[in-house]
Amino acid sequence: MYKISDFADMTGLTKETLRYYADIKLLEPAYIDPNNNYRYYDDGCFFLAILLIKLKRLGFTIQEMTSVMRDESFANLEELLLQKKNKIQSQIDNLYLQIEEIDAFLESGKEETE
Repeated sequence: MYKISDFADMTGLTKETLRYYADIKLLEPAYIDPNNNYRYYDDGCFFLAILLIKLKRLGFTIQEMTSVMRDESFANLEELLLQKKNKIQSQIDNLYLQIEEIDAFLESGKEETE
């Protein structure tokens, strides 16, 4: 078992983030000492913390991460990742269209000054 400060160091998550995740039941400690309310995490929590860190880096919202964590079999994770990938691809496509519009606008300005 790891104290919250040790677990924070291991995962790179802050103690505040760990407390927040526990409050919203996203990542709960394995044990809370009833005498002093100290939070303790185990290796299973470590695996879940690493998963949450990865999901956050992939752009998942708290709500999406909660959905993944509630589905303990992670059966829907692949579908959520594909949805996220498609959304990102759509955003990229839209950004390329904006770049093309800017280029066309700049080009039309050059033609008028010549």
